[in-house]
Amino acid sequence: MRYISTRGQAPKLNFEAAMLTGLARDGGLYVPESWPQWSDAQFAKLAGKPYRQVAAAVMKPFVGNSLTAAELDKAIGAAYATFRHQAVAPLIEVDESLWLMELFHGPTLAFKDVALQLLGQLYDIVLKARGERITVVGATSGDTGSAALEACKNRQSIDIFILHPKGRVSEVQRRQMTTIDAGNVHNIAIDGSFDDCQDMVKAMFNDPAFRDRINMSAVNSINWARVMAQIVYYVTGALALGAPGRSVNFAVPSGNFGNVFAGYAARAMGLPIDELIIGSNRNDILTRFFNSGAMRISKVTPSLSPSMDIQVSSNLERLLFDLFDRKGEKLGAAMTDFRKTGTFAAPKKGWPRTAKLFKAHRLDDRETLSAMRDMYKRTGMLIDPHSAIGLAAAMAAGKGRKNATPTIALATAHPAKFPDAVEKATGIRPALPAHLADLLGRKERLSELPNDLKKVQDYVLAHTRLGHNR
Repeated sequence: MRYISTRGQAPKLNFEAAMLTGLARDGGLYVPESWPQWSDAQFAKLAGKPYRQVAAAVMKPFVGNSLTAAELDKAIGAAYATFRHQAVAPLIEVDESLWLMELFHGPTLAFKDVALQLLGQLYDIVLKARGERITVVGATSGDTGSAALEACKNRQSIDIFILHPKGRVSEVQRRQMTTIDAGNVHNIAIDGSFDDCQDMVKAMFNDPAFRDRINMSAVNSINWARVMAQIVYYVTGALALGAPGRSVNFAVPSGNFGNVFAGYAARAMGLPIDELIIGSNRNDILTRFFNSGAMRISKVTPSLSPSMDIQVSSNLERLLFDLFDRKGEKLGAAMTDFRKTGTFAAPKKGWPRTAKLFKAHRLDDRETLSAMRDMYKRTGMLIDPHSAIGLAAAMAAGKGRKNATPTIALATAHPAKFPDAVEKATGIRPALPAHLADLLGRKERLSELPNDLKKVQDYVLAHTRLGHNR
């Protein structure tokens, strides 16, 4: 398996190199040169198998020769041993055609753990074999940061820096990052939005001298290994509801498009997915795009679902690469124009097919609270605001249909990560699990910096061990 950049100007890499590189040298994102093609029989063989076994089978074609089967199995086993549910991603029936997949049973209570616990293990294997160190720099809108820090803390071959927008994540999200007591962990609160943080990380990647000096790598969903690991739960969910003999839909609360793109990848492999339904909050750039075929950047407005407070969805570039017939130069020019003008129109060729696959639905904060309240009244379940948006999008997409294809809505965070919103909707304040019960009393460690690339780079250089040695 080889990986190519969506901008078409970077060298092809194997899995190991693509994982360590993160963002391609030409500013693009790495994608497989071609999608592995699975038959119905190959999928059917995995029906009823444990999550770890399915994960090994699904990821092996993407890993290629970069890891042995034993190394991959070891990494998978160690990653999911940290989860509080044996199924890793259990399904809960909501009604006869709607299911909820709980993706929050990892150590930081969010779906990001599914990929990042594995990425931490893969880093250890690869860096030990290469005798190298890396500096991981990432941006978070709330959940990626804590999951990445948890996965990378105390690892001798990694220093990790996570940027988050000051005052724009929930208290639980912030404290899950800032209370980690490890010498290789660095939290930076940026005076700006998540898009500002994300742009800063990309700018660091696009500074070759800085990037090489610290041997920079990424944990954001710009890193292909993240998307690869997320493909697995689309497969296990679909198989549990009768695939490959039966098609399924997935509903995904999404801001940065990484999670839902993993569903697109599963479908490209041959998994029978009819629709990928996107739920957006008031920062609804993805809903506007899929409903109109055009994007226009607006101001980011804080919401009850802060992980989706985004206006530049990085992973959308991977989908657009296919829409541009995998012509990287054309896509690169379009992306450059988009960042200059703030507007973008999808190419007409292939758009009807794409619009048929992707559906999108928007909820504002009032509607989000209503969806949380309705779910509690109907089922007794507490759900966080992001998961509520995904569920509401699923129900909106299925309204009026007869003999509906079953839909799996992804529950991306534990309700205790957003206790204020849950309490406002239901009158009940969800408690943190036992391993995080004392979180609000732990000492915080973070640095506050302005929205200034040079100052952030200077901070990273001053605190990474590689910055002093090169």
